Amino acid sequence: MKFKFTFKIWLLMIFIALSLLAIFSHSGFIKHGVLVASIDSSSDLFNQGMRQGDIIKSIDNQPVTSLEDYSKIVLAKFANNETVKTIIMTEKEEYIILANNSLDITVKDIPKTNILLGLDLAGGSRALVKAQNQSLTSAQMSDLVDITRNRLNAFGLSDLKVAPVSDLSGERFMLIEIAGATPKDLNKLLSEQGKFEAKIANQTVFVGGDKDIASVGRDAQNARIEGCNPTSDGTYVCTFQFTVTLSPEAAKKHADITANMSVNYTDQGNYLSDRLDLYLDDRLTDSLLISEGLKGRVTTQIAISGSGSGATEEAAYADAKVQMKQLQTILMTGSLPYKLEIIKLDSVSPTLGESFTNTIMIAGIAAILAISVIILIRYRNFKISLALILSTVSEVIILLGAAALIKWNLDLPGIAGILATIGTGIDDLVVIVDESIHDTSINIKQRIKRAFAIIMGAYFTVLVSLLPLIWNPITGGAAGAGLLQGFAITTILGISIGVFITRPAFSDIIKQFKHKEDVA
Repeated sequence: MKFKFTFKIWLLMIFIALSLLAIFSHSGFIKHGVLVASIDSSSDLFNQGMRQGDIIKSIDNQPVTSLEDYSKIVLAKFANNETVKTIIMTEKEEYIILANNSLDITVKDIPKTNILLGLDLAGGSRALVKAQNQSLTSAQMSDLVDITRNRLNAFGLSDLKVAPVSDLSGERFMLIEIAGATPKDLNKLLSEQGKFEAKIANQTVFVGGDKDIASVGRDAQNARIEGCNPTSDGTYVCTFQFTVTLSPEAAKKHADITANMSVNYTDQGNYLSDRLDLYLDDRLTDSLLISEGLKGRVTTQIAISGSGSGATEEAAYADAKVQMKQLQTILMTGSLPYKLEIIKLDSVSPTLGESFTNTIMIAGIAAILAISVIILIRYRNFKISLALILSTVSEVIILLGAAALIKWNLDLPGIAGILATIGTGIDDLVVIVDESIHDTSINIKQRIKRAFAIIMGAYFTVLVSLLPLIWNPITGGAAGAGLLQGFAITTILGISIGVFITRPAFSDIIKQFKHKEDVA
């Protein structure tokens, strides 16, 4: 009997093709170059428009096809620490900058697939935090998540995930994952509330955030390291300065407070009797002189300065850049509404993640092959065993294609969900095969229909049992602090693909294998 491609089988093939396209399009299998993993938001390249995710194709007309090519070109170019013109060509446009020791970017090879890996597999740091001495409502936690995400994004961090989660008792937490960061980095970013206040004569002139701050200078003209000098103890200090544009209300408040101040006349210049004191988390971080010309004047643009220190001039310069960026970020995003308490802080090595991935892939392939052999021995039918393997593999491909399409981060719980999908899928396929072979008193269509009644009952049972891990109607969040959320979502997505796409196609294949003349 000639094999017939039914609508369900064609539908399965179309989904497989679309999934492969979603997985491999724009990947390292097709494109060549290096991917911009992160970029300094105060760099010339950032100001010209380069962003994380851009693909670099060449540097100074030298082709860049891999991370090795990029490293060789950059090391040779900046070997003498001289300021040189650099032409960088990406997929989208050309950038021309002057640089003397680095390009202020980090790069990596283009991933071989479009599947995003979670922190467990890509490496980085994870923190589970809560508001200190306070229980937050769902709306308050949502605000905290938004503010935290904005602050970390403004700081230039890449591969960032900030999400609200809750435990079974209803207590709300915030889960923060940053690929490539160390626990020390993450702890420093979260340990301070970041409450910024500028005061004159102990009166608040403006605070961080868009209420009082219209804009913060971050380009080369409005933000710079002004100089580095040695100190008496042999270390170095570098000072920075950047401009801040105040809102009209904050500018008027500045004018009102300074209107009646006296002026101090010195050889270095004429300044008001009181200074502009900068406080971060209620600690005085700097005290700036106010020029006589600003007395009682409504001015929307002022200059903020600070410093960084280090054992060497290079270390002090790097610290000054970090300190300036942190202060700029706090001024732009405002303070966190609550003091945060870190409940759990850990890191994951990308090497460990790669080992986990390889082990799980081997285990999954071994499980499919072992079950196929058992099916072959049990039913003594090579075509059925082959169809089972192809159906199971196609189910995983479609699931990975969906994950790539919706940009779902695949983590270890997610991989566990894929294995669970394979297990439930094989159970369902065995039910279809068993029902198609036994009770030949009714036709094959009725037997397949009966098999699907069993499959749908099992599907809705699993669906109802996993839904609380994604959304708890009582707490408004995910149960288990969200740690099983990836498992639940992947499993539900996988079994749904199986029930509505692969199982119907498999049943049509079995119908053709078990036509009346082939029924044992």
